[in-house]
Amino acid sequence: MQLLLLSNGTLPGKQYLEHAIEPIKRVIEHRKQAVFVPFAGVTSDWDAYTHKVQQALAATNITITALHRVADPQHAIRHAEIIIVGGGNTFNLLKCCRERGLLTALRARVMQGAIYIGWSAGANLACPSICTTNDMPIVDPEGLNALGLIDFQINPHYTNKLPEGHQGETRDQRLAELQCVQPQLSIVGLPEGDWIEVNNRVATLAGPHDALLFRAQQPPVTLLQGHPLPFPVIIAED
Repeated sequence: MQLLLLSNGTLPGKQYLEHAIEPIKRVIEHRKQAVFVPFAGVTSDWDAYTHKVQQALAATNITITALHRVADPQHAIRHAEIIIVGGGNTFNLLKCCRERGLLTALRARVMQGAIYIGWSAGANLACPSICTTNDMPIVDPEGLNALGLIDFQINPHYTNKLPEGHQGETRDQRLAELQCVQPQLSIVGLPEGDWIEVNNRVATLAGPHDALLFRAQQPPVTLLQGHPLPFPVIIAED
């Protein structure tokens, strides 16, 4: 099982997905056919979103087919070499996947060997649930359980900073709230520009920044970029 889970798709001063091109090239190896899941896009048209991703990844020489344009999305997923899931609103992404009966097919295909590449909402979808998304619940996805390709949660765009004078909760406080009600969860706060690469049962942090690992009733642990996470990825077989 191979996954590339990116915190974000855009960095200041860079083109869309520019920071992700090299890790994407490395993980896809010889594969050339990809299916793109655009359902996290809400304010952007799915055709336009697909075109944006196709342009951004042109240097990889992969052919990208939009999932919303195929006659049988489940068939497309079952035969995909590469599955790319874009960022946007995680609730809308999960809702659209569930409505189309795609969650089981997505999970099965990745566990059979398809490469999974996702950023922001796409990274959240790979987690056991979408509970660590930063997005507003603009739609009801009929449940928060996601793909469960990894057995820990990712908080994309992680930062604990607040504007001066802002009275809202910090990100750390929000994550602590979640772990009060679900103390079994391990959460990786993934800063922008970083990604986690999963190869079989080993998850490695990469990118320019260290990350934080949150466990219930414990102080956060710093995860060093370039190093494996301090636990294996253990996934129950279907």
